[in-house]
Amino acid sequence: MYPRTGACRAAAMAAAVILMGASAASAKPARCFTTDDGYFNCDFRSLDRAGSFRIRAPGHPTYTLEMDQPGFAFGYADFGGGSVALPGKYVGSRDDGACWNNPGTGTRICAW
Repeated sequence: MYPRTGACRAAAMAAAVILMGASAASAKPARCFTTDDGYFNCDFRSLDRAGSFRIRAPGHPTYTLEMDQPGFAFGYADFGGGSVALPGKYVGSRDDGACWNNPGTGTRICAW
């Protein structure tokens, strides 16, 4: 008998679960909006179960919102030289669940 067959089967199942998770986190085409850039087509990537996400598009900065607590996030932008923290906190919009508003700066980031 092959005593490691169960271990190999378990490893294969674990690898399949990881691959399924990786495909779920892959970028998806979306329509985005930022106060500075207006509307544009982008790639949306979910970063974690808390709701953090990243949007990218050629010719536009890459924006990342990292959830701090439910309904609140910190923002970052990469203009090509590394991420820069955006001032203040972003708050989930009550009008549109795909949008986040920064009451301190009046900026908005959305991804549909």
